[in-house]
Amino acid sequence: MSSIRALLQTGIHSTFHRHLPPRLRQFAPLCFLFAHLYPSLHAQTIDDGIMLANKTLCAGALYSHDSWDHYWEGTLERVNGNIGTVTTQTFTMAANYGLTSRLDLIINVPYVWTNSSEGVLHGQAGFQDLVLAAKFKFLSIPVKKFGAVRAMAVLSGTLPMTDYTPDLQPLSLGTNSKTLSGRMTLNYLGNNGLYLNGTAAYTLRANVTLDRPYYFTNNQLYLSNQVAMPNLFNYGLSVGYRKNDLSLLGDFSVQQARGGGDIRPQDMPFVSNRTNYSKAGATIKVPVPKVKRLQYWFIYSNTFQGRNVGQSNTFTTGLMYTLPFEKRATP
Repeated sequence: MSSIRALLQTGIHSTFHRHLPPRLRQFAPLCFLFAHLYPSLHAQTIDDGIMLANKTLCAGALYSHDSWDHYWEGTLERVNGNIGTVTTQTFTMAANYGLTSRLDLIINVPYVWTNSSEGVLHGQAGFQDLVLAAKFKFLSIPVKKFGAVRAMAVLSGTLPMTDYTPDLQPLSLGTNSKTLSGRMTLNYLGNNGLYLNGTAAYTLRANVTLDRPYYFTNNQLYLSNQVAMPNLFNYGLSVGYRKNDLSLLGDFSVQQARGGGDIRPQDMPFVSNRTNYSKAGATIKVPVPKVKRLQYWFIYSNTFQGRNVGQSNTFTTGLMYTLPFEKRATP
């Protein structure tokens, strides 16, 4: 157990610090101090069925590493020696607060940097899109002695934090589009630890402004710098074990864009391309030995089917800490 604790306390910190760009590296000690001061372990996200206790704060820092060298040009799977392997790294400072036992407020601040192993395109680095969300539990039904079924509604949105360019796909930090999402989640948590979760969301996306007065996509020339973004529909399922601050889950998720064109042959991706994908992965959340209320997260996902996206592998790791402000708070 002592070796595990040492890995969590030193190994993860050194990994984070080694991969951070110089501009962000100076803030790493503050981020980890923030995670230790402000990360019960009922940490939750926008799309799961977990709620925080009343007047409880959960916060921390997460690092993600996403890479691919195969991608789908439309529905055609291919490689491109001009870009090689595309890598996107994200350092996210996340905080969730249980305003009441039924209402959670969520904020995520991501710093992103991108890179390609081949070619002349330069990677980008900077703050991406601020994420704000409110999760409301409107239904909770006990299932005899077996557990409980809960239903939740989530309203979330994103706001670009910087004026980054969306016109350098796939190395742009994001799409630079304001979004608004509505989500419904149905969750079952059994007394024996069985966890079942289903979620679906529809996302509205605002127009994107380019730094040029024309563009060509979907076999049509547009004499404008305004790009209409297709809305998104996504859903996901997860199943596994969650009890005594331990979570072992498997998940499957799908995204479907409501419009957009395909990547043209031998051309770069465009910001409004139809980006569809199917992903499968796993999540492990374990309490850190001898450190009360601190939890270690490890998340993996693989994009095994898609359209105009990379066939990527994504790893996320980090620490989350939960601080109750009421002594008798209950989950």
